[in-house]
Amino acid sequence: MRSGQGYVLVHPRDVMECAEDLEEVREMIAVGEADVAVDELRWLVETCPEMIEAHYLLGKLAVESMGDVALGRGHFGFGYQVGQRVLAKAKHPTPVPALHPANRPFFDAGRGLAWCLAELGKRDMALEVIEHLLRCDPSDPLGLGGWIDEIRTAGAPIVELGGLILPQAGNDRMTNDE
Repeated sequence: MRSGQGYVLVHPRDVMECAEDLEEVREMIAVGEADVAVDELRWLVETCPEMIEAHYLLGKLAVESMGDVALGRGHFGFGYQVGQRVLAKAKHPTPVPALHPANRPFFDAGRGLAWCLAELGKRDMALEVIEHLLRCDPSDPLGLGGWIDEIRTAGAPIVELGGLILPQAGNDRMTNDE
């Protein structure tokens, strides 16, 4: 749906009806009840498979609470794909403002997916996700563009000139080889 600032994902009615349950999950997470939150989120995605934010939160808990990047990739990926399908049906409208509350779970799931893919050594796939998110919102309010060089170089120096290593973005120091 087009809003004054761009396109906004319209969530199905069952997703809207489960909003209160999702709020309870956020409270569980805030007080450290990750296991209970995971159970509730699993129930939510069974009830509302298109609830992008529930998939995002499952991915976040998988990575942060369980240290399971592969599982996080699956949850983030499912949420991201839900949003992708909606955008494809709408013929890939732009811009899709990342900071709009209805769109943010899609972007968060995409960021989580890209991070997991990079961590799993699937840099090309991670770059595809980031580039898609940047096409959706070229203004890049989430700073995703900065991830591109970081993922492409996998932490290696970008340029080396006669012993002088120019730093990557975000790294202030320069060193000389001896």
